[in-house]
Amino acid sequence: IIESTPSGARFVVGAAKDTDVGRNSLQSYELEANRYFEVEVKEKQDGSKFAELVLRRALDREREQSLQLVLTALDGGDPPRSGTAQLSINVTDANDNSPGFTQDRDRVSLREDAPPGSTVLSVTATDADAGTNAHITYGFGETPSELLQNFVVDAESGTVTLQAALDFENTRGYTLLLEARDGGGLVAHCEIEVEVLDVNDNAPEIIMLSVSSPVPEDAPIGTVVALVNVNDPDSGENGQVRCELSGEAPLSLVASSGGSYKLVLAKALDREESVFHELVLKARDGGEPARMGTARIRVSVLDVNDNAPVFSPAEYTVRLPEDVPVGSVLVTVTATDADEGLNGHVKYS
Repeated sequence: IIESTPSGARFVVGAAKDTDVGRNSLQSYELEANRYFEVEVKEKQDGSKFAELVLRRALDREREQSLQLVLTALDGGDPPRSGTAQLSINVTDANDNSPGFTQDRDRVSLREDAPPGSTVLSVTATDADAGTNAHITYGFGETPSELLQNFVVDAESGTVTLQAALDFENTRGYTLLLEARDGGGLVAHCEIEVEVLDVNDNAPEIIMLSVSSPVPEDAPIGTVVALVNVNDPDSGENGQVRCELSGEAPLSLVASSGGSYKLVLAKALDREESVFHELVLKARDGGEPARMGTARIRVSVLDVNDNAPVFSPAEYTVRLPEDVPVGSVLVTVTATDADEGLNGHVKYS
């Protein structure tokens, strides 16, 4: 830290990690007593707490060239648990202006189909010093490794570039901590919120939860034949789905809750007219252009004994001589039954 750093300057020293939750998680930081620095606890938008060193008194390199301080992180459990970090502060000479970003926070939106190599944004920091003390290089501050796989910053220009494909359905936003460092080691920070915008890159998915097949031909109207769930992971209109049935089938579609639908019997079945029914369920989202998912459903009709045998013809006239021998065939009659299996097997008496 430069000896000319003004009182009130702040330095981010990072965040302790605590895998507990609630009161048992990280609650505060404490700094060992000293004449120059205090610690303040800051909270990010996601609720995590990090420590900032605040300079309360001007440094004097000629008096003290370095400081060794202990930073303690405390949780709120009972009993409390703590962790410590050793802070080694080197006091350097006379670079008396810190770099400064044009704004401390920025927000940018990026479509999830933006190709790797796309420019996310460019940041700018300035330094009133001259020479190497005014030369600024850019980089990321304390940043999770997974973010470093998705974004890269040019050290000289401050341009942040996307280097991996985005997926709105997995992550809807990122927080990047950029730093500008001058030639004397002073650092300024800027927090960038990257909002990922949804595009209609998912077609609706139709999941058949259950299908009752075959269905007895005497099943009453309103009988539930199938249960269907329709899901689209996109958001907004891209994820709003409309469903419809196509095909000749005595079924209707009834919407339920949470993207669920019922296929119910809309009119009486007759196996003698049709032994099965095929239809196509179409799910179309509200995106532009719209995407569609389809599912084919085949429902067989189960025979019931709803047809009596029928003679053809219904009346026979036989003429024979009175001396016809016993055992002679007088006539052969025929009856048919439209049912199947045993229901359609005809016996005579």
